[in-house]
Amino acid sequence: MNAVEATVEVKNRLGLHLRAASSLAETVRKYESAVSIVHGKETISARSVTGLIMLGAAKGKKLKVRAEGPDAREAVAAVRELFDNRFGED
Repeated sequence: MNAVEATVEVKNRLGLHLRAASSLAETVRKYESAVSIVHGKETISARSVTGLIMLGAAKGKKLKVRAEGPDAREAVAAVRELFDNRFGED
């Protein structure tokens, strides 16, 4: 089983709020791999909008993205791109 990890930084002004969390969940649902976000000791499924919001990840926070499955590398790359592009926000 392929496992891929990357560190991402929350760059958008509002952090991982509802719209950003929804975009993230929607993106990872396109992949077969299990994708999770790790913040401190918490590990949340990236498919759970509620879980992502509960992380309370504000601008500047570093999170770990972990994916396991056949398309793990592609899933992590897509998540990384979302964070790098500030979820399409300012």
